[in-house]
Amino acid sequence: MDNRITQLFNIQYPVIQAGMIWCSGWELASAVSNAGGLGVIGSGSMYPDVLKAHIQKCKRATDKPFGVNVPMLYPDIDKHIDIIISEGVKVVFVSAGNPKIWTQKLKDHGIIVVHVVSNAKFAKKAEEAGVDAIVAEGFEAGGHNGREETTTLCLIPLVKQTVKIPVIAAGGIATGSAMLAAMALGADGVQIGSRFVASNEASANINFKNMVIASNEGDTKLMMKQLTPVRLLKNKFYEAVQEAENKCASPEELITLLGRGRAKIGMFEGDLDEGELEIGQVAALIHEIMPAKEIIDKIVAEYKQAKELLVNTVW
Repeated sequence: MDNRITQLFNIQYPVIQAGMIWCSGWELASAVSNAGGLGVIGSGSMYPDVLKAHIQKCKRATDKPFGVNVPMLYPDIDKHIDIIISEGVKVVFVSAGNPKIWTQKLKDHGIIVVHVVSNAKFAKKAEEAGVDAIVAEGFEAGGHNGREETTTLCLIPLVKQTVKIPVIAAGGIATGSAMLAAMALGADGVQIGSRFVASNEASANINFKNMVIASNEGDTKLMMKQLTPVRLLKNKFYEAVQEAENKCASPEELITLLGRGRAKIGMFEGDLDEGELEIGQVAALIHEIMPAKEIIDKIVAEYKQAKELLVNTVW
């Protein structure tokens, strides 16, 4: 599976584990990297000293490449960037902001920069800013999402025809057949989040993991578009947000309802009523918690099987 993404990151498979707040620490990142993909530490829920500790532990746990995801909404992003540079991290995924702000500084230190987008317009801007690759994330994805609600099936071809740099598909991908579909649309690799939430190594609370694998079609919805859109599992907190939005709550009222630490108490501490539970639509296809290596191996095997089936199909 040698292509532009495996060459860019020096990895065996073009499979990237998404950097997810409260779910992707050093244990998951190192396990994915050791299995042949690219593991990513999600720094958005970490204080600078915590991020530094995770990077150092990840370096001890794997001799393979790994990355760090940095949401540009993070208030101490300058400290995160300095730690990433000083610790010698080779790959950075940036999201939720202007890619021009940090790209050149990171590249000046030999760091590969990837920007996450939800539409073709921002993909072009990111390419012009000098990033090395694009993650094009469709409406199906968990966590924070695009307001356009463009699905992965539509987004990947739109972005592919807009930029020349490698494109990584994200949103609704948890199987090898979905990976093959994304590659057929022009993607050079895939980024997978929700499937890795339900892994042994994910730092998500077991209550949250169990709710993910018990979820069904229609159990998630994109909410809070007035703030930053986020896809949530339906629970008591979701119902409160929906009620507020049905009453045309202002952004200020939604911020008050959101409060502080909702994602932490839900995904990390396991409060399934009051917590903010971020996951993708593809959760309905995830039925068991598995080691990260088994997830990678299964996806690669499914990819090869699906590809062989298509090649051998008589039309």
